[in-house]
This record gives sequence, C-alpha cells and structure tokens, in this order.
Amino acid sequence: MAVPDMAITTINDLPDAILSNVFSLISETRTRNSLSLVCRRFLQLERPTRTSLTLRGNARDLFMIPQCFRYVTRLDLSLLSPWGHALLFSSSSSLSCEPKLIAHHLRRAFPSVTSLTVYSRSPSILEVLAPQWPGLRHVKLIRWHQRPQIPVGSDFFPVLEQCPLLTSLDLSEFYYWTEDLPPVLQAYPATAASLTKLDLINKSFTEGFKSNEIQEITAACPNLTHLLIVCTFDPRYLDFVGDDALLSISHNCPRLTLLHLVDTTSLGNTRGDPNHDGYASEDARISHTTLVDFFSGLPYIEELVLDVCKNVRDSGLALEALESKCPKLRVLKLGQFHSVCMAVESNLDGVALCQGLESLSIKNSADLDDMRLIEIGRGCGRLKRFEVIGCKKITVKGVRTLACLLSKTLVEVKISSCFNLNAAASLRSLEPLRDRIEWLHIDCMWESLGEEGGEGTGEEGVSDFDLNEVDDFQSAYSMDFEDMRKKKKCKYSLDTEAAVEAETETEEAEADCLYMGSNGNGFWSNSWERLRYLSLWIGVGELLTPLPTVGLEDCPNLEEIRIRVEGDCRGKTQAVQPHLWVEHTCTGQMDLSLWERFFLNGIGDLSLKELDYWPPQDKDVNQRSLSLPAAGLLQECLNLRKLFIHGTAHEHFMNFLLRIPDLRDVQLREDYYPAPENDMSTEMRVDSCCRFEDALNRRQIPE
Repeated sequence: MAVPDMAITTINDLPDAILSNVFSLISETRTRNSLSLVCRRFLQLERPTRTSLTLRGNARDLFMIPQCFRYVTRLDLSLLSPWGHALLFSSSSSLSCEPKLIAHHLRRAFPSVTSLTVYSRSPSILEVLAPQWPGLRHVKLIRWHQRPQIPVGSDFFPVLEQCPLLTSLDLSEFYYWTEDLPPVLQAYPATAASLTKLDLINKSFTEGFKSNEIQEITAACPNLTHLLIVCTFDPRYLDFVGDDALLSISHNCPRLTLLHLVDTTSLGNTRGDPNHDGYASEDARISHTTLVDFFSGLPYIEELVLDVCKNVRDSGLALEALESKCPKLRVLKLGQFHSVCMAVESNLDGVALCQGLESLSIKNSADLDDMRLIEIGRGCGRLKRFEVIGCKKITVKGVRTLACLLSKTLVEVKISSCFNLNAAASLRSLEPLRDRIEWLHIDCMWESLGEEGGEGTGEEGVSDFDLNEVDDFQSAYSMDFEDMRKKKKCKYSLDTEAAVEAETETEEAEADCLYMGSNGNGFWSNSWERLRYLSLWIGVGELLTPLPTVGLEDCPNLEEIRIRVEGDCRGKTQAVQPHLWVEHTCTGQMDLSLWERFFLNGIGDLSLKELDYWPPQDKDVNQRSLSLPAAGLLQECLNLRKLFIHGTAHEHFMNFLLRIPDLRDVQLREDYYPAPENDMSTEMRVDSCCRFEDALNRRQIPE
C-alpha cells in the first residue's frame, strides 16, 4: 500500500496577518523589493507595510510616480534630480506650467504622509507642497544653494502656517539666516508651542545664533524635548552666548531630553593641530554657578553636547553636579572644558562621578593626562563609546589602561589629533579591545614606526612600558592568574598611600583584561573580529599601505569605511582603499587631478557596491568637480550599484560611468556651502543630467 506524501508547510501557508507583520519588520529596501517580486500575494501584502519611501529619478518624470504606496508616512523628495533644482518648476517638465497639478498628483499618490523631506530652493516650493498634507508632523528642509533675496522668514511661513500639527523641524542642511526663524515662531505661537524637536545646527553659518535669538526661540517653543543649535560663544561678538542664554534654555524648555550647543568654529570638520596646547585664545563667559543652575534646570536630559570652543576652566566641580541634577544623562560631549577631573588620590571627582554615562567625548581638554583618563575609566564603568580629540598629554599608557578598565563595555572609540598617539600607538593602546570593538576612528600618522619609538609615540618611558607589556603577553600562558597580578609592576607613581588602592584597581583590571583577551595562549588576537565601521584621517600625499603593519591587518566583518584626506599640497611629491566614503580637502594646489589620480589608484580592485565620493577641493575655491582621471578610475568599479558624487562634472566624463554594468543610481550633488548658483558653461547642466539619466535607464541591468 502506497504511503501518501506528507504535506510540506511553507511560508505561503501563513495567514496574511502574520505575513504582514513579518514584512513590516524588514527595513532594508532591496530586501523588500525582492519580496514584492516573489508573487502577486507578496506584492499585495508588502505594499501596505511600506511606511518610508525615498523617490529618486528626474523631476520631469513625476507623472510616472507609482500609485501603490498609499500607506507611506515618511516621504523624501530631496534626492530627485537634477539635484538641487526647483522641484515643481523644472524647465524640462512637461507640466512645469502647472506646479499645483504636480503637487496634487503627489498627494493622491501618497495620501498618508506625515513626514516630508524636500529640497526647497525657494519659498514657492513649500507654498505649493505644504497645503497638500496639513497633517504633517515632521518637516526637513534642504538647501545648499545661497538664500535668495527674499523678506526675512519667507522660507518658513508656509510650513508653520499650513502645518498646525507640526512637532519636528529639521534645518540642519538648509541655507538660511539666523534672523529668519524667531519672527516666524512668534507669528504662529500655537504651531511653535507644538514643536518638540528643533534641529538648527547648520554648517552654512559663519556666525551662530546670538543670545537674544536663542531666548526668543526657546520662549516660543516651551515644549521642546530635542534642541540642537549652533551658537556664538565668542565674547568678542555682540550678543554672544553666555550665562543668560544658558539659563534661558533650561528655564524655558525644562522638558529637554537632548540638547546640543555647538560653536560655529567646531563645524568646519577639519582636523585640529596636534601641536596646539589645547587652550583657546579667549575664555568663555560662562560661570561655574551658571553651569550648576543650568544642569539643575534639565532634570530629564539624556544627551548633552557643550562644544564651546572657548576655555571653560576648572570645570570639574560644576560637572560633578551632573550626577545628582541630571540622573538620566547617558551621552555627554565636552569641547574646550579643562580640568574635567583632578585625579587626586583615589577619590573620584568631576566628570568621573557620572557613572551612568554610556558615551563620552572630550575635545581639546588641555590638561587631560593619563591619570585623569584612568580616573574616568574607573568612574564611568558603563561607557560604550569614548572619543578623545585634541588632547596633547595623553599617551599609550592612559588609553591602554582605560581600555582594560572598560573592556566589558567599550565598543566604539575615536582618537584624533592627539600628539602622542599616531596610528601605531593608537592601535597598540586598543589591543585589549581588538576582538570587541565595532566602530573605530584613528589618524593615519606614520612617523616613528620603528622599534625605538620616539616622537609621536608617546612621552618619555612609553617604549619601556610597551616592552614590559610584551613580556607579560609572552609569559601569561605559563603563569597562574594570581601570580600574574602580583608580577604586574607599578606603572604610575602616586604621592599618597590612599592612591595606592586606585593603582591596585587599575593593575587588576589590566591583568583581568590581559587574561581574558589573550585567547588562552598569552598572545593577543590579530583579528578585529567585530569591527564594522572604520573612519580614517590621512594627510595629503601619505599612503594607507602601512595600516596592516601597525596592527590593522584583518577586519573580516568590515562593512563601511570613511576616509578623509586633508592637508597642504605644497611641497608634496607625487592611494584609497566595502560602503566607502572618500573626501578630499586640499590647499595650495591648482591641478588637483594629480592628487585625485593618486588617491583613487587601485579602487577598482575593491568589490564596492556603494560609493560616496567628494572630489578634491581647494579651500580657497568653493567648487568640487570630477576630473578625467577620476572618471576613468571610477569606471573600473564594476560591482557598483550606487554612486553619489558630491560635486559636479563634465557630461563626457559622466559617460565613462555607463560602462559599469550594474550601476543604476547615480547622483551629482553640490552639497557644500554655498552651492554654485549657476553651473559653469562647461559643467553638467540640467539638460546634460537628463541625457545621462536617459542613457543610464536605457541599459539592460541584470538583477
């Protein structure tokens, strides 16, 4: 008698309700697209679960918008190309004479939108778009081109007038004037009062918000929970940000959970000078009493950034108030704060008392040394992320001991512009975290890579310290754990007997770290097993090839690299290594194509699928343009699917890219301030961009 075949249960047997929940948990766009192609049933179930959509393509093709994404709530129109040109008034659009018709078509296609991102080159765009979705709750405006000659506040009136339910406004990538915003918020008090998130940190500002403007903004928006704002802390300017502005923020917005106050000079994104002593030319006009009162007015704060760029001296006593006044604080970034802790005897003080911190960044703290670093490691035992920038006095000793103290929690580290920590020293100091760290930034400085050490590797005596550590590594496998603790030599001389307890604690942490991190044989693993993101700064004319020799030879799970090339080309003789970001900033060299060829040499050997590329830019010339050598080298990246060129290019250079077989998404983005108002006659123009996109879309692209 034949045995009947047993029924096989597949995913198709799941009820629609369960499948819809499964699809809603998938966020990756390509995976969702693949799901929708499986069968008609999957297509019908996937579309209602799609809540976020970014439109790419050309503004002239808006009539081709699909009608099946009716449940999308987050819509991004900012990447429509020609990028940066008027969305509804493109001369190439067949419907350019009827912008309201195009806007109406968008509303019919996406009726559920509550979050909108759009490139608003002129107020006329928002005047047409904003009324289409009166229920908007989040708006992000983008503009890199110069602000047109319009009345003050004209960019924002349509948004606040037509969107009474607005709770979030993001202007972090929008070129405007600081005086534009306060009058609009005061003109629509109900909408301003409904705002809970306001992002006003913008690289386009030469001068940040003044004290009076900050007071007006916070008074108009009393219910803010997130406030990010660029300020003018320099006391040489009229109406600079000082005690009054800080107290007004905590008084007017007591519900804040996230607050970023950043000086304009810190937005340049350039590497500081490691030889600088860390002190600014001026002191900030912020008293210790004001800081304590300021912290007292923010009982719900969870993330606090104070990047003042002017000296805040002897700040440790004021920072001690954070532990009691701000019990929910988890993220803290301090810029130009000195004496954040004192490291006196074994007692914890200053920022080291903030035991709940999970992320800490210390920038340009002139007196931060190894002992203070170790005190932070002892006190802030929950740190997952640690950044140290522009601190001249710290060495391998301090960072290595901190890494041992935080070996169970720390997974993200940034070390930049520190005189005693070049690439080799930075990686050596992080050896205890090598098999745990997931995110890393270092400066690729190669001086003194020999065995003798010397300048750039640390202060006097560091080489002896490292040799002792090597001896410990080699003998650990044959030593009992307790014997190893006893063998550890005293590495820091402290003046009092009470401080010996703290020293013993750090020694035991190093021994524990050594025992756990040595893979049981006394040697550290050579693999950065969990490293997923790598950020590098490298001086112009330098090579990346020494990276493996200094300890970064094996990163099996690396997903993304960001490389910033910066420096002065003068006097240099005549280079970039999967998502990859490459950014150049050079000075004093007219023919930057030579450097572009140098740094992109060999990029075709990588299996890149996505590439963000910033062509070289002379700091004195506000333009980035792709050169002929770069176009030729980029066409060798045969696996590329997405290519964003942050600049402009000649049309015939762009045609080189048509030889990349899988390339389907290419963008020219002039996203630097201010973007050229009119493209040069020989550069890529709107019609040129349209011709390139047509050629790109005519190709057969295999899946």
